[in-house]
Amino acid sequence: MVQFSEDKLKKVNEIIARYPEGKQKSALIPVLHLAQNEFGGWLSPETMDYVAGLLNILPVEVYEVATFYSMLNIKPVGKYVLEVCQTGPCMLNGSDEIIQYIEDKLGIKPGETTADGLFTLKPAECLGACGYAPMMQLGKFYREHLTKEKVDSLIEECKAGTAKVDS
Repeated sequence: MVQFSEDKLKKVNEIIARYPEGKQKSALIPVLHLAQNEFGGWLSPETMDYVAGLLNILPVEVYEVATFYSMLNIKPVGKYVLEVCQTGPCMLNGSDEIIQYIEDKLGIKPGETTADGLFTLKPAECLGACGYAPMMQLGKFYREHLTKEKVDSLIEECKAGTAKVDS
């Protein structure tokens, strides 16, 4: 059974309290982020149903949001999610080649996770850093002006457990 710890439930209630009475749906995205972090990096149907219950909204309202935003994962992902921007400016600057290089290097296709559970390759729509193309997001951080050498270095950092992903 999916259930927040007492501390996390307190945080959920703090988030809900930011919004006027009857507008608890406004807390959905921050609560989904909290749930994703708490329950293994992704949102299972059981987790989404749990969040719907906490916010007193319909499960379909949670599913609509969870399937729309790329920062929310609706299937299990690796410890490191390599989100490579694939929109215009990045593509013009070689993001397709970077994605292909990662596919070849890790033996996975977009949306797949390596057998060891370490990496997931996730093409992303615009990450808003067009001047630094091609780029990717890893955790909370952007990796910019990507080259094959920078990708190699990043993968080695991840394997060594030294890659910066949180603040």
